[in-house]
Amino acid sequence: MSLRLGLAGMVEEGVNTSMAEQLETWDLWLPGPGATGLPFARSRVNARDGQDRVLVHAAPQKLNVTVRDATGNVVAKGEGLERHQPGPMSYLVRRGATIALEDGWPTDGDIGRLVILPGGEAGILKAWWNADDRKEWRWQIEFYNQIRG
Repeated sequence: MSLRLGLAGMVEEGVNTSMAEQLETWDLWLPGPGATGLPFARSRVNARDGQDRVLVHAAPQKLNVTVRDATGNVVAKGEGLERHQPGPMSYLVRRGATIALEDGWPTDGDIGRLVILPGGEAGILKAWWNADDRKEWRWQIEFYNQIRG
């Protein structure tokens, strides 16, 4: 057994593996522009933080998503994903090797969930509030980084 730091910076008890072995890369692309599309976000996150449901802030109307493990193998993918409702957040939901996009607004149940921002920075949702008419919202996100080998 060893201790590991999760994305939120909390010490957790885990198996004896290095942090690098637990990383996943979430690669989000806008599929339309140019010959092969344009990058929207690329995040390297601890696989345990991503789990089966991730929030994406300001997702574009259409999105392709590829998730790779630390060795570069594709572990999940979603192509031609589309938003159908406006809002500041969308969900990327992993079901086995498939990624789906779901529209929605965060709830109290999403506190602690991983959030990917445009450009690829990722953090943990710490607080969320929105007005009943959904024309106003306030949120807090926590970032944690390390550069140890």
